[in-house]
Amino acid sequence: MSVERIIVIGIGNVLLTDEGAGVAAVTRLMDGWSFPQNVEIYDGGVTGMVGLMPIIEDADHLIVLDAVNGDGPPGSVKRYSLEDFKLTIPTKLSSHDIGFVECLAIAEVNGYIPKSVAVIGVKPEDIFSWGMTPTRTVRDALDVMVKMALEELSSLGVEAEEKTGAGTCS
Repeated sequence: MSVERIIVIGIGNVLLTDEGAGVAAVTRLMDGWSFPQNVEIYDGGVTGMVGLMPIIEDADHLIVLDAVNGDGPPGSVKRYSLEDFKLTIPTKLSSHDIGFVECLAIAEVNGYIPKSVAVIGVKPEDIFSWGMTPTRTVRDALDVMVKMALEELSSLGVEAEEKTGAGTCS
C-alpha cells in the first residue's frame, strides 16, 4: 500500500499587501512545523497553470492557503471545498486566482483531481497597495490559517511536529 501524497501550497502576490496572505501563512507553517515525508509544502507565489498543474495532479490531497474575497469582514478565515469553487467561484482577486480555479477544472477533466481539496482563505483588507507585509488585520489572521491547515492535515492522519523554538499557534 502506497502512502498518500499530501500537498499544501500557499499562493498569492507578496508585493501587494494582503494578496500575499497565502504565502505568508505557508511560510509560517514551513518555519514552525516538521512533517512526514508524504507531506510537501510549497510557496506557490503567483505560479500560473504551468506551475500549478503538476502539483495539483500529483496530489492525493491538496490544501491551499490564499486570500479569498469571501463572506465576513476583512480578516475572516474560512475553509472552502472543491464544491464551493464549482458552484460559486469567489470574486477574483488577481490573475493567479483564475489560474488556480482553471487548474482544478482541468485536473478534474483529465481525471487527476485530488481525493480532497481544501482552500483556507482569509478575506483581505487591501490587495491593491504595494507592500510586502499584510495589513495588521490579515497578519492577525495568519495564525488562524496555520491552525486550520494543521487541523486539515490532522484530519488526513498527519502528525505535525512543532519545531524547537517556534512560536505556538493559538
